[in-house]
Amino acid sequence: MTLFGALSKQGRSVARTLLESGRYRVRALTRDRHSPLAKALALLGAEVKEVSPELNQRQHLVDLFSDSWGVFLMTPGFVPDASRAETHEQTLGKQLADAAVEAGVKHIVFSSLENVEKITDGALWAPHFTDKGKIEAYIRTLPVSSTFIQMAFFYTNVLEYYPPQSTADCLAFPLYLPEDFRAPFVDPLTATGPAVLEIIDNPEKYSGMTLPVIGEFISPRELVETFSRVTGRKAVYRSAYGREALLQYFPAFAAQGAVVDEITGMAEYAVKYGYFAEGRDVEWSRKMNPGSLTWEAFLKNSNWRGESLSFSR
Repeated sequence: MTLFGALSKQGRSVARTLLESGRYRVRALTRDRHSPLAKALALLGAEVKEVSPELNQRQHLVDLFSDSWGVFLMTPGFVPDASRAETHEQTLGKQLADAAVEAGVKHIVFSSLENVEKITDGALWAPHFTDKGKIEAYIRTLPVSSTFIQMAFFYTNVLEYYPPQSTADCLAFPLYLPEDFRAPFVDPLTATGPAVLEIIDNPEKYSGMTLPVIGEFISPRELVETFSRVTGRKAVYRSAYGREALLQYFPAFAAQGAVVDEITGMAEYAVKYGYFAEGRDVEWSRKMNPGSLTWEAFLKNSNWRGESLSFSR
């Protein structure tokens, strides 16, 4: 099994789970095979190869995918230069899928999301969702068996990109969703691997399916209350829902291209339309993997107490 994006949170989870199963060889593709994370995967038994997320490297990708029964593909979210501007994500995803087919791969597992543009008839803009949804649609036209996972909001993003802020007497959690809106969340570091292992163990059963991967549905109010109960630290919710509120707490986002429009579009989509399209089986992953971490279990497992963390090292 070859993994593109092997050092992402999702990719690391897939690599470790497949290697620990003892049933699969893993080729991990990364832009830097000398990084600590790459070396750690190599020590677990992965064959680590270098590849960049650049476009127009067809033959290199075909060579890297050659002799693989299956591939796990995920595309990084590119930050658009301006609101409604296109990114390279769709092109990259299509080139990856084409290379896999040319290499003779039998099954593609792609980490997808909903096509927000289609669902909202263009009213809302969340390109890192829509681009993945369009890549999924393209893969479905190819002569190869395929399955698609859709990851919920990441617990880890609260620690890494939207960390709580210290006030005089407590921690303030500026969260990009309304206080009582219950949304799907998941730990990508522990949940992605079991989902992909289940799929590639049973490719005929899951061929053509789009499967949500969820830890639990939980509201920002419940996130903060659970954090206080588990850690003993006083914490309060602060709304970062909407452009003005988001920039109040995270002013640095204003200098990052159209990232504010992307975040607010994503959040508004989730609130108004639901994170997953109607009819998705939101119970599948938790039935398949009863050990999926809830937010409480994630806090206990990580021993996180409110500090800002990075998961890229």
